[in-house]
Amino acid sequence: MENINIQVIARMHSDFATKFGIPRQSGLVQELRSTIVFEPEFRNPDALRGIEDFSHLWIIWQFSEAVRQGWSPTVRPPRLGGNTRMGVFATRSPFRPNPIGLSCVRLVGVEHTAEGDVLVVAGADLMDGTPIYDIKPYIPYADAKSDATGGFTNLAWKDKLEVRCEDTLLHRLAADKRDALLAVLAEDPRPSYQEDSERVYGFTFAGHEIKFSVADGIATVRDISE
Repeated sequence: MENINIQVIARMHSDFATKFGIPRQSGLVQELRSTIVFEPEFRNPDALRGIEDFSHLWIIWQFSEAVRQGWSPTVRPPRLGGNTRMGVFATRSPFRPNPIGLSCVRLVGVEHTAEGDVLVVAGADLMDGTPIYDIKPYIPYADAKSDATGGFTNLAWKDKLEVRCEDTLLHRLAADKRDALLAVLAEDPRPSYQEDSERVYGFTFAGHEIKFSVADGIATVRDISE
């Protein structure tokens, strides 16, 4: 097998410390804000010349929490209940021969910081610290396909949840994080095969532990703690 070396050029900084809670696809939660911080050797402002003329970017990154030895030709997509097997190349499973992800994000802007020029993006589906291999501009006339079909994902899509959270809890979050959290919960972070209305789920978001349950299409926030 031929091997090649790929350099990490940047890392994503987001509000998700773990995989649970992250939107299943990029672009689903536009309220989310993340930053892309380049590694020191790639902090050359010339490398970003012209990038602000594009509204969206492709991010090529590593499933850093899914690196493993070996691979399987089939996987069980959670959206199909975790029991139906599909070919790995017909899914976006992180468990691939090469653990590489692809996400489309909206470019909010470029910030000049002590860590060089940083990209601020919306709608990312990456965990904090995720290694990034490359960034490319999204080109509408080439990348948008009006006749595209979605395979099994068309059948597996769920309606959004109604989200209920008491103001006293919600205000424990910074004001600029509240809408993003509610949008994340509306996408139903639970594994699709879990429907236990009594179960309380939890994930870390923006430095807080979020506890919630789901019943009858309603996600209820139980607690937001440090």
